[in-house]
Amino acid sequence: MVESVGRARFPDEIEVEEIERKGRLKTKWAQLEAVVGAEKRLKLIARDIVEHFERRLEALEGKAMIVCMSRRICVELYNEIVLLRPEWHHEDDDKGQIKVVMTGSAADPTDWQPHIRDKRRREALANRFRDPRDPFRIVIVRDMWLTGFDCPSLHTMYVDKPMRGHGLMQAIARVNRVFRDKPGGLVVDYLGLAHELKAALATYTESGGTGRTALDQKEAVAVMLEKYEVCCDLFHGFDRSKWSTGTPQERLALLPAAQEHILAQENGKERLLQAARELSKAFALAVPHEEALRIRDDVAFLQAVAAALVKRAPGAPRTEEELDHAIRQIVSKAIAPEGVVDLFAAAGLKKPDISILSDEFLAEVRGMPQRNLAVELLRKLLEGEIKTRRRKNLVQARSFAEMLEQAIRRYQNRAIEAAQVIEELIGLARDMREANARGEKLGLSEEELAFYDALETNDSAVNVLGEPTLAQIARELVETVRRNVTIDWTLRETVRAQLRVQVKRILRKHGYPPDKQEKATQTVLEQAEVLSAEWAVA
Repeated sequence: MVESVGRARFPDEIEVEEIERKGRLKTKWAQLEAVVGAEKRLKLIARDIVEHFERRLEALEGKAMIVCMSRRICVELYNEIVLLRPEWHHEDDDKGQIKVVMTGSAADPTDWQPHIRDKRRREALANRFRDPRDPFRIVIVRDMWLTGFDCPSLHTMYVDKPMRGHGLMQAIARVNRVFRDKPGGLVVDYLGLAHELKAALATYTESGGTGRTALDQKEAVAVMLEKYEVCCDLFHGFDRSKWSTGTPQERLALLPAAQEHILAQENGKERLLQAARELSKAFALAVPHEEALRIRDDVAFLQAVAAALVKRAPGAPRTEEELDHAIRQIVSKAIAPEGVVDLFAAAGLKKPDISILSDEFLAEVRGMPQRNLAVELLRKLLEGEIKTRRRKNLVQARSFAEMLEQAIRRYQNRAIEAAQVIEELIGLARDMREANARGEKLGLSEEELAFYDALETNDSAVNVLGEPTLAQIARELVETVRRNVTIDWTLRETVRAQLRVQVKRILRKHGYPPDKQEKATQTVLEQAEVLSAEWAVA
């Protein structure tokens, strides 16, 4: 009997104890929530988040998540933030830079209702937040989006809620997704969760997790200063004081001299690009540490020089990362807008006319005091011109590309001086310009000239047939190719074979040297592929 009574009472005692324990925890949580959600504290937190995140955006475009203890705190923190930045608020779901994402019901307080949305509206907000181009940059949550939500552009998390273990690891994983030039995520801890984070990381590692999951900001600062010193060593003896004190024109005028200083060093360009890239990543993690703010202007200078050195040739596409970086350069506070600045004038050059290869512009390049920079400028201009030609005249583009490569190789091997290679490149630029006029002299269109050049690679054909006959062959080839090619003709062997037969027939009809016909046919077909792609676009 006693035993049965004991069995009956024991579970009841456990249940009562569990209820009491939960009650104590609930009371403790409520007390902590009252302290964490105190009005004065929320004002301080709001100001800190606004200032911190704006500085983060100067270094790295991305998004932020604020994690709060309760829905009440979420709403009140939102109100404090929009008091500081009213332009961030908008009542429409598809507008505004900051939102609260939480569940609720009609029974909740009136001032909560604008933030309570159904599943469909929350999903629409999630899609906005995932889009790196959308101005919705800051989300405030209690529990939502902390697990299973993926937003690679999210790079900062402000944690103002007690968290531990798996839940903490899941939360900070939100900011560690790989994205473009994002070096890593940053967690800003307002409640002293370092111990819990270490415990969570230990559990993660013990359960088989690998890799470096966390990096103290002090380490990021140390790496930043190390890379900063490497960059500064590359500019030893170079006066860049005007970057901090000068006008926008004076700052921009530093860039040609800075590039020249780097290009004059052995592997200077590659060394600076590597160091500047590593510095930028560490800087993005270190901001807004006081050491990062101290060197911000210098970092902007180094990034500007690096960006100028890797500036692509005209017509070359930029990656999305480069576009983002360019936008940050434009809006950076490192150069305050003080009117329109003529970039060519800042570099000591007159703005060129539409033809980048005009005699006037080439003469100005020849007169640049920065000889190594002049070589780089000419190389990029010529590469851009060759890239444009490759879309229309394959043979001509190959010929000019080979000439450019040989000249640059001799320069890099120090076989010729900068002044000599400048003259060679200017000569090459003039050859390109004159090549444009050949079609007019021969009475050929741009497309016909491309096929003419494909045939002219064989000197014996020129000697035997002469220019008029080659020009006639080129005209017939354009007509034949246009008549036979379709969108997918390069993938259909029967069409290629048929076109090959017709090209050979035209060559034989006009007496093209038999031993050169196979190579000429192959070149003509390659040229046909290039032009048919252009025709398809047109």
